[in-house]
Amino acid sequence: MVSLIVVSCGDVASYNQANALLEMDDWEEMDSVEGHRALRFADARMWWMPDGVLWEDNLDKRWTAVTGEVPCEVIFPSRHSAASGQASLTLHPIGTMQIQPGQEPQYGGKAGDCPPPNPRIAAWWRELNRVGSQLDEFDLSLETTHHGPWLETPSLFIEIGSTEATWGHLGAAKLLAGIIHRGLGLDGGNGFGEWDGDGKVVLTLGGGHYAPRANKIAMAENVYLGHMLATYAIPFERDEEENISGMWEQSIRAAVTSTQLAYPGANLLSSLEKKAFKGWQRQAIRDLMAELGIPILRTKDIIG
Repeated sequence: MVSLIVVSCGDVASYNQANALLEMDDWEEMDSVEGHRALRFADARMWWMPDGVLWEDNLDKRWTAVTGEVPCEVIFPSRHSAASGQASLTLHPIGTMQIQPGQEPQYGGKAGDCPPPNPRIAAWWRELNRVGSQLDEFDLSLETTHHGPWLETPSLFIEIGSTEATWGHLGAAKLLAGIIHRGLGLDGGNGFGEWDGDGKVVLTLGGGHYAPRANKIAMAENVYLGHMLATYAIPFERDEEENISGMWEQSIRAAVTSTQLAYPGANLLSSLEKKAFKGWQRQAIRDLMAELGIPILRTKDIIG
């Protein structure tokens, strides 16, 4: 089992994070994989894709088919884009569970589904907050689940945002590469964020793209994060007879199933942004979560 770091050579933020990692250890060149550069160090592997990765589905299986090695997780160093232009450092899981099956997601992924979230996200978020003050011009945030590619292996994106002005920031690349390095234990330590069967696993439902509720909850040391669904990822419809439809249920069910795969044996908890939904929508979500056996708790009851 290896930790697979997938580099987008056409993305300066990804490229710089990868180069910063290479400077930290003596990585060994491997035979190319699908014609692309591959390197190894300890239990980590680095695979250099020629351009972007959002539409590069099944990278985990493709790596295994060539090397015989099975990734236990996939890490995507990346850039982040936002219209605000605010310099930012972000982490997030991936998926397009709210897209109607049969439709093509705009930014890759498998419609109606989501890869397992990488259990390291919350621990790496806490580490980002610990070291992020070194770059006070950057905002720090989790992002809710979004975009591709499709995989079956726990995954996360670790990103520098939000425009060309900051994508190539070498200090930010080095800072995030340091989190990857320490987080995977490449520094000789134990790493941090692996699921050990002990801790609170929380899904967040509703709210904005930058996950303010998850940002707070995940600062608690005993918390792991499942998928984080923004309000737009829980789309409701209701007809004149008040029959409820839309992709809201499929989206939540996919997020729950995927999170359970990432955290075997966990008793999942959830947090609901009540103000993000109308009363009938909140009740529909409560009924579904009760059916799934996942309690909805207040933030203070989760973080203690």
